[in-house]
Amino acid sequence: MHIVIIGNGIAGITTARHVRKLSDHDITVISAESEYFWSRPALMYVYMGHMKFEHTQPYESFFWTKNRINLKQGYVQSIDANAHQLQLAGGETISYDKLVLATGSLPNKFGWPGQDLDGVQGMVSKQDLDSMEARTPDIKHAVVVGGGLIGIEMAEMFHSRHIPVTFLVREKSFWRGVMPPEESELINQEIYAHPDIDLRLGTELKEILPDSSGKVRAVVTSTDEEIPCEFVGLTAGVHANTALADAAGIETGRGFLVDELLQTNVADIYAIGDCAELRNPAPGRRGIEAVWYTGKHMGPILAQTLCGTPTKYIQPTWFNSAKFLELEYQVYGSVGNGVKDGETHLYWQHPHQRKSIRIVYDTESRSVLGFNLMGIRYRQSVCQAWIESATHIEEVLQNLGAANFDPEFFKQYEADVVAQYNAQHPGQNLTLKRKRGWKQALAILAGK
Repeated sequence: MHIVIIGNGIAGITTARHVRKLSDHDITVISAESEYFWSRPALMYVYMGHMKFEHTQPYESFFWTKNRINLKQGYVQSIDANAHQLQLAGGETISYDKLVLATGSLPNKFGWPGQDLDGVQGMVSKQDLDSMEARTPDIKHAVVVGGGLIGIEMAEMFHSRHIPVTFLVREKSFWRGVMPPEESELINQEIYAHPDIDLRLGTELKEILPDSSGKVRAVVTSTDEEIPCEFVGLTAGVHANTALADAAGIETGRGFLVDELLQTNVADIYAIGDCAELRNPAPGRRGIEAVWYTGKHMGPILAQTLCGTPTKYIQPTWFNSAKFLELEYQVYGSVGNGVKDGETHLYWQHPHQRKSIRIVYDTESRSVLGFNLMGIRYRQSVCQAWIESATHIEEVLQNLGAANFDPEFFKQYEADVVAQYNAQHPGQNLTLKRKRGWKQALAILAGK
């Protein structure tokens, strides 16, 4: 059987690797972006000079031949689902028995005047990095539009090269649609601590102005302010790349619609990663979860189905991580942008540093639901075990130090969190039973 995968990101390559582990099927991975798989989260560090592009490749070039994964660099123009064939730019056709769409995301554009000028772009692909490198060596000022993770990454990229940047964020507080107000304010403070990043909250892009040669020369904001610049980064979110859907008759919503086996409505065609939208997501979850970890988790599941063992994809406990300049962030489980009915939040914040710990638990059962960490690292496996076993908040607090993943010489704050809980519950006198350590973490994971 010939399995063809369109897209060589984390979702497509993880699928290919696990198909190889499970079978002797022929595997072809097609990508127009790059010859080899590379780590997309590391893209910003190439621009910042921390590494070269070849350093972002997790596998040596011989890996693909050794594992008999055929890499094809090319652009797929259309899918003939009846003939089980792909049409590539240049006229070549490739036949498949099973097809996996792992086409990823594209930057959003909202019809801004001037959005297609020279010097205006997003930051998703290898080609975007190359274009940014070519366009920004001698610029004096940049503008970044959009207050998401890609936006803050692009602002940091300019900061690393001492290029002043104006950062336009529609919300009144950074990432307020995702974060509770306290954590959102911590991010604001982190950005404000970098004077060459001019954060404009509650400000939208109105228009991008050209010079006489068709290059960007300025932006106009929603307050009618004109800001001179030579580069505009559009980072106002992404959308699923579903360009191949129509010709193949694939149903779409925001992405390729898939069932619990990650199969589309068209026989032998599956979708995975950022471009796949679950028809029936879990309660409280989205049909598209466009994060690196989701694509990595989907790959082994789909590989089992492709190799003859139909396996349902069940959305795992939510996890994401990011870095806002020097401020690290992790989330485990259910933590929204505010307190919901039926849940209680225990929130601790350092009085002088940008560090915080938020634990969300069910008000009635008192079982823990989620964790938000700013500037402090916790073990994913421990937090996930507590959430999935519906551990009581007081048991979690007594053992909270076992989750701490900061280096040994870092100060711990778990005792402060326990003390705050006791203060909120008069008569309680919880104490921290276990301090930080991998042995204590293993004991929790073993159920001891």
